[in-house]
Amino acid sequence: MEEVLRVGVVGAGPWAHRVHGPGLYAHPATRLAAVWARRPDAAKTFAEPYRATVADGFDELLESVDAVAFAVPPAVQAEFAPQAARAGKHLVLEKPLAADPAGAREIVQAVDDAGVAALLMLTRRYAPEVQDWLAGLREVGGWQGGTGRWLAGGLLAGDYAASEWRQQEGALIDAGPHAIDLLDAALGQIEVVHYAHRGDDDLWQIVFGHAGGATSTLTLSLRMPVQPSVVDFAAYGQHGHAPLVGRRTAARECYARMLDDLLAMIRDGHLEHPCDVRRGLHLQQLLADVRQAA
Repeated sequence: MEEVLRVGVVGAGPWAHRVHGPGLYAHPATRLAAVWARRPDAAKTFAEPYRATVADGFDELLESVDAVAFAVPPAVQAEFAPQAARAGKHLVLEKPLAADPAGAREIVQAVDDAGVAALLMLTRRYAPEVQDWLAGLREVGGWQGGTGRWLAGGLLAGDYAASEWRQQEGALIDAGPHAIDLLDAALGQIEVVHYAHRGDDDLWQIVFGHAGGATSTLTLSLRMPVQPSVVDFAAYGQHGHAPLVGRRTAARECYARMLDDLLAMIRDGHLEHPCDVRRGLHLQQLLADVRQAA
């Protein structure tokens, strides 16, 4: 690895424009070196402000970078991420890892075999208010249950409403990994899906069972006409009620903190992290379990 990490971005959609590009450009230890997308015109538009190379293909992108950041649908990520890992490239991965657990396992195997660093962009887990909340829960202990609500209108209008895979898969696959991850991190590993129901307008109601006996409930929708969005989480138990509070850190700031962690992993050779690729596999299996329960 060079002193500055050369990162190639795969994809040129709204998330790449909004977070990956500005984040890689602003960080003092990374450089957006190359872009590849299946639409060359979109790749060129994304790359130009950062003077990044537009690669003619994925193999060409791999030749010029130290790491690859993905901003593509899950099935596309599952197609290309193992190849990047086998080429010795560190990875910034989107959630969910793949379209199914088998695809997620292939990514994990490639990462393990190559010994590269790989982080999942679970945006809120890098936010200081979330890290403080989780640390406080662990310090006190004794939490018997929790709740989560993620109600938004992102699939009704806006940049992401035009995303074909998001419209097809809905809230469970888009917001679900973030929400399930937070409940799992707060209350202990989710071991069972007790109940799952998908109602009208893609409204999900889910009940989880956690290691240690806690239970949690989650309500999800990205087709709810609410403004602002309702995103809240809380734990409760013998010590009372502990909501997640504080300002919601912006995605770009979370991305910068994620890059800090990735760079530290590469520098120190420590490849385990709370949001590493194995976390992605765990969440992928939970998504499959929720679908089966519904």
